[in-house]
Amino acid sequence: MSKLGIALDLGTSGFRGQAIDLDNKGIILSTSVTTRHPLPGANVMDHLHFAVDVGLNWAHEVMVHAINRVIDNLCIKRDQIVRVAVCGNPIQLSLFQESEFRDLAYAGKRKLKALGVVPPKRDAQIVKAPEIRGFDLPEETDVLIPPAICHEIGADALAMMIQSGMLEKEEIAITTDYGTNAEMALLVDGVVYTGSTAAGPALEGQQIEDGLLALPGAISDVAFISENHINPEFTLTAEIAQPLRGVFETFVLDNNMKPLPGDTVDPITGKLITRGKIDAVGITGTGVIALLSEGLKSGLIRIPRIKTPGGKINLPNRIKFTEKDFAEAGKAIGAVRAGHMSLCQEAGIRMEDIETTYMSGASGTYVDALKAQAIGMIPAGVKKIFQVGNTSLAMARDLVKDEDELWHMKQIADDLRQTHCMFAESKIFEKIYILELSYWTEGMSLNQYRTFLKKFGLPSFKEVGVDPEVIKTVEKDIPDLGTIGLRIISNIGQRKTIGFPGCTGCRDCIDDCPENALALKEEGEDFQITLNLALCDGFACMRCERACSEKVFNLIKLITAPTDDCPPAQD
Repeated sequence: MSKLGIALDLGTSGFRGQAIDLDNKGIILSTSVTTRHPLPGANVMDHLHFAVDVGLNWAHEVMVHAINRVIDNLCIKRDQIVRVAVCGNPIQLSLFQESEFRDLAYAGKRKLKALGVVPPKRDAQIVKAPEIRGFDLPEETDVLIPPAICHEIGADALAMMIQSGMLEKEEIAITTDYGTNAEMALLVDGVVYTGSTAAGPALEGQQIEDGLLALPGAISDVAFISENHINPEFTLTAEIAQPLRGVFETFVLDNNMKPLPGDTVDPITGKLITRGKIDAVGITGTGVIALLSEGLKSGLIRIPRIKTPGGKINLPNRIKFTEKDFAEAGKAIGAVRAGHMSLCQEAGIRMEDIETTYMSGASGTYVDALKAQAIGMIPAGVKKIFQVGNTSLAMARDLVKDEDELWHMKQIADDLRQTHCMFAESKIFEKIYILELSYWTEGMSLNQYRTFLKKFGLPSFKEVGVDPEVIKTVEKDIPDLGTIGLRIISNIGQRKTIGFPGCTGCRDCIDDCPENALALKEEGEDFQITLNLALCDGFACMRCERACSEKVFNLIKLITAPTDDCPPAQD
């Protein structure tokens, strides 16, 4: 009977797991992924808010319940599992371990002292499965927890630096995990400057009306083809008097997560021009980035407006991209660029001094790097761009295959000369991000942007010049799905059902929910409300509670109600 290992990536937007045969050269057997994070909310701050308001025990139970389902869908025998490695940011790992997390929720030292919070070390460790409450694994299973570098820069950021190879080179380089919680690290003269920003889920296809994660059926890239076959050279300052006439060619991920040609459509009318090899069901973050670049180049988008009837761009199968979607994407891109500029200021260099950039995560893998650079997600002067895939899951795989890698990882974390920039407390980041918001959502010109940067004493950034060399080290976010293949868990959220005394069944809470997370069931003269936790925007929203005319709806009571049965995963 073979000994098996499990590699887990606990991402902010969803979980990924792989089963590995430890007795057979470490081959990958299977992969399972969730389409969302099981906790309410769209980013790490929402997850922290949930844990603070409802309690660490509830947050932990929801997460472990989801992780057990990820393992269930790997289609292996649990009694063969001897080792599990878990990688993620400090927030996800703290909630998974059910350990102190409030030092990540509050920035002020006085607040932490008043609460009696002693920040944990978050060092590398190995624990037995029963020490993780609710973890449904054999008692002797080892669970490997990798170290954080410091505070909010955790194992996933360290994995990004190790797996990309940036620490082994003598160059000025920056690596970024383009996700909901965008971690970044700048290497200058042997010193690593780190930062992390809650960019929001738009870069992973969430909080986009027709968006989804990098999954089969997702539009991962688009290309504008003008009627006269002339694609004007695009810069951030380019303005086109009238939108060019043309079509959008799409590329869609297949069941093996490989992009294939999708339908070609008229972006103004949505008319099908050419049938592709695969149907689209939504657009992922990389598709959004490509759409922004091509929309700006064609003049269909003129920040902050979409210059089409109805203010939307049409894609195949009635998929659309709206001005609201554009604003969400702009905020995410702005947060990333503000982070890059803040780290450069901290290191005392200019943006154009960066020679190499490394892109990780699903967005970093599937995105057209040159399109991402055109809209400001990559510094303009870099000479090389490496796209390196899901480094968090790759690190977890390495840990599962060789336990000694955990202590090697710890040694790197201990020896790393680093300076952490906490963007939440950085006046530089605050000023730059305000300018980014003004640019993306209010239409501030780049000339005005640069004027303010000069006024603030901050370095500016240049337009993209010569195209850099793009090196894709992997073709897919998860290069090897295993001999059994991939299972997608689209319904990861726990269901909670409760009846509120005094509820009239008016449906106001349901109709006002922006994510369709609520459902109403009539039981005789009484009414019950069901909540899908994974769809809920959490306590940053609360529109359901405010919409209740009878003032009987209580989100905390609903969230802490008993759990309903969950539906099965998809093959």
